[in-house]
Amino acid sequence: MLQEIMQFISRNTILSLAWIALLVAVIVMTAKSLFSKSKVITRAQAIHFINKEDAIVVDLRSRDDFRRGHITGSVNLTPSEIKDNNLGELEKHKKQPVIIVSASGMEARTPAENLGRFGFEQVYSLKEGIAGWVGENLPLAQGKK
Repeated sequence: MLQEIMQFISRNTILSLAWIALLVAVIVMTAKSLFSKSKVITRAQAIHFINKEDAIVVDLRSRDDFRRGHITGSVNLTPSEIKDNNLGELEKHKKQPVIIVSASGMEARTPAENLGRFGFEQVYSLKEGIAGWVGENLPLAQGKK
C-alpha cells in the first residue's frame, strides 16, 4: 500500500503537491477560526443579539454608503479608525455584543479581531454583510444615524 502511494506521488508530483497545499490551507483556516476572538454569525443570530442582548452594530462602509442605508442603530467606523483604536462612543460598550458589518462580510474579519485585542468581549462578524441583509429584505435606516 505504501509503495503504491509513493508510486502515485512520484508519477503525479504537481497534483500531490496541490493536495498537500490544500490540506495545509484547510488546517490553518480551521485553526484560525477556532482560536479567533471573533465569530461569524448569520442574520438570524444578529437579529437575536440586536433585539435580545442590546448588541452594538458597527458598519465599516464609507460614510456615503452608510447614509444611503444601514442597520438601524448602527455606528459608522472605518477599518482604519478601528485599527487606530479611535473608537469614540463604542469604547464604553466593551461588555456588550458587537456586530461588525461590511458590504459583503469579507472585510469584517480584521476589524473584528482588532476589537477583540482592544478588550471587547463579544465580537461577531455578519455573514454576507449588508448585501445579505438587503438580500433578505431586512430593513435599513437612512441618514447619519
